[in-house]
Amino acid sequence: MAPLAVAGWGATWLGTGGSVWQLTLGVAVALCVAVAAWLRRSWWPVGVAVVLVFGLAIGVAHHHRLVSGPIHELAAGQAIAAVELLTTSDPQVHPASGPRPPFLTLRAVVMTVDGRGSAWRVSSPVLLIVSGKEIQRWSTVLVGTEIATQSRVQVPEQGSDLAAILQVRGVMVVNSPPNAGLRLVERVRQGLRASVAGQTAERRALVPALVLGDTSAVTPAITDDFQVTGLTHLTAVSGANLTLLLAFMLLLARWVGVRGWWLRGVGLLGVLIFVALCRTEPSVLRAAAMGLVALAALGAGGGRQGIRTLSVAMVVLLLIDPFLSRSLGFALSVLASAGIVWWAGRWTTILGTWLPQLVAESVAIPLAAHLATLPVVAGISSRVSVVGVVTNALAGPFVGPATVLGFAAAGLSLVSPQLAAVAGFGAAWSAQVILWVAHIGASFPGASWHWPATPASLAVLGVGAVLLGCLMPYLLDRRWVALVLAATMVLGFVRAPIQPGWPPAAWVFVVCDVGQGDGLVVRVGVGQAIVVDAGPDPAPMRRCLDALGIRQVPVLVFSHFHRDHITGMSAVFDHREIGEVWVSPFGSPPHEAEEVRQTASRHGVGVRSPAVGETAQVGEASWQVLGPVAEHRTTEGDAESAEENDASLVLLMTVRGVRILLTGDVEPPGQQAILASGADVHADVLKVPHHGSANQDPAFIAASQARVAIASDGLDNDYGHPAPRTVRLVESLGMTFLRTDEDGSVAIAVRNGTLTAVRQHPR
Repeated sequence: MAPLAVAGWGATWLGTGGSVWQLTLGVAVALCVAVAAWLRRSWWPVGVAVVLVFGLAIGVAHHHRLVSGPIHELAAGQAIAAVELLTTSDPQVHPASGPRPPFLTLRAVVMTVDGRGSAWRVSSPVLLIVSGKEIQRWSTVLVGTEIATQSRVQVPEQGSDLAAILQVRGVMVVNSPPNAGLRLVERVRQGLRASVAGQTAERRALVPALVLGDTSAVTPAITDDFQVTGLTHLTAVSGANLTLLLAFMLLLARWVGVRGWWLRGVGLLGVLIFVALCRTEPSVLRAAAMGLVALAALGAGGGRQGIRTLSVAMVVLLLIDPFLSRSLGFALSVLASAGIVWWAGRWTTILGTWLPQLVAESVAIPLAAHLATLPVVAGISSRVSVVGVVTNALAGPFVGPATVLGFAAAGLSLVSPQLAAVAGFGAAWSAQVILWVAHIGASFPGASWHWPATPASLAVLGVGAVLLGCLMPYLLDRRWVALVLAATMVLGFVRAPIQPGWPPAAWVFVVCDVGQGDGLVVRVGVGQAIVVDAGPDPAPMRRCLDALGIRQVPVLVFSHFHRDHITGMSAVFDHREIGEVWVSPFGSPPHEAEEVRQTASRHGVGVRSPAVGETAQVGEASWQVLGPVAEHRTTEGDAESAEENDASLVLLMTVRGVRILLTGDVEPPGQQAILASGADVHADVLKVPHHGSANQDPAFIAASQARVAIASDGLDNDYGHPAPRTVRLVESLGMTFLRTDEDGSVAIAVRNGTLTAVRQHPR
């Protein structure tokens, strides 16, 4: 059955792509398999050919349903339409990132649409995007609410399971609230949150995530540590959640005397409760199906029979919803289930010959799932978790109690808030152990290694994972070999991976490759540095600081409060000793400014805004504050973003005789104001303002007289940074231009009195 499942997966992926060449490829493969079946007179290729044909046909039919009809026609012209819709998911608020304001997303089904002089009754899945002042109101919308509003209808990306994307333009009008059943579900979900209301913020966030997959309160710091330690799967609705719930319910039912077919009824009730509480979204239905499949496969004894059961379920699920073939969650569920079913039982038996059974299971199961999903996880995150097997083994025993007690707290909230609080207390402290494991595991410098997400590198990783899985019985059967392998893995995450030649021995300044944002490091001593901004993501900032060996940060500077400069701050706060924090005097955006201050307060670090002209010295570095010079007032819209950029702290730092001009995102008005103040901006190294955007004052760039200009920007970013006009300006002034999107991190070093620039990624 495995080849049939692979054929169904590939056929539905090709059929839902909406591409002529993909459909042609699928038909060609089906014809080749049919010819092979006729030549060999074998039923096995016939089955593969049939699955290929049906998979292609169903995929094409589903895709055609989405791209035909009035919604698609309106989207093609980006029309404004009045719509009535039924919400099918919880609202998800996305915070601001750099100049991009916050926004909200919500899935729904359009029931009626009125646009361009015509009206239709339809049933089309869409994604709503809400921005501005309406976010607060839309964030309280419950699943099952019927709403009327006006939206701009846009075409989704190719291969999407949506008919359109609706950019909400009008005021929301609630036509009908959710029915009684959905209101009861929301009451139970709220009861879970109330049961842990008295716990710490991290526990309040993690318990709903573990139980219901509700990650709305999970902080970026928790997300980053869970990604580094390979625990992200715990915060997503998965088959494991259902397995734990069913195991608890069936055990309780047996204890009270339920037997026979009544037990199956209890199991069915458990599935219905799970789907209702976690929402009837495709990911939840997929998780429920995969959980049942995993139970059936393991009950069948694993091995070939288990893979056969899993393969049948895959084919059925893909034929019901062919867009699952494009779901990363589906891929992770299938691969993890296959790894556990195929490998874990045998490995547990082998380890059980020289380890206690509980320890053997705690090692074998996460190891099997980890190896099976390795290439997909690396493709998503561009990293490989080295500490993941250990953290999953340590956290595993506490996942069950946290999940079961969480479900119990949710159910008891309908009966007694006091009893729910007791169960919630147990769930919260089980979650706390998982948090400790994640935070401690993520603190190791080599907890995760960067792995490029290219087809060739992921193929190498996949082949390596399969080969290692095949060799694992031989390795685990020999105690000393297994212990040496475990010791090697421990050594791998105790220290950061070494890249030959990086960092250069005499480095004084590094522009970290943090993507579309700023993360700058100025060396002041051994293991010490001034850090200016922390990028949009903690992971790359942390990798950079670990590779540089930075453990102490006397001063952490945030040039301004845009997300692409502050979101990665947990990489600095959580893993290093910080002296004080300097921030822009313009506290906008206010939410992000408050987030920085609260984070610093939690870590016992003082925050202040330095005055223009202020000087300071720490170790080998001295610096002067050059800007912002002008006063700033809160405005609205795009003007507010420009004001915030112009409020950037501008610093001139000197390290071992090298003058470095750090400019934040200062715009031309701010650049001109600094020049008008008479400040000396002469430097050896210029951090190009605002990631090399087109908005630059040529006089300011020329006045720096820099020998090296560095733009910190992300690969294929949406803003077109660095702008060709800025690149031409810099190079016309005789400066050497470097950019992090192509060069990786860039280091400035002083070797025998000579200024040297070193790229992390040689071209």
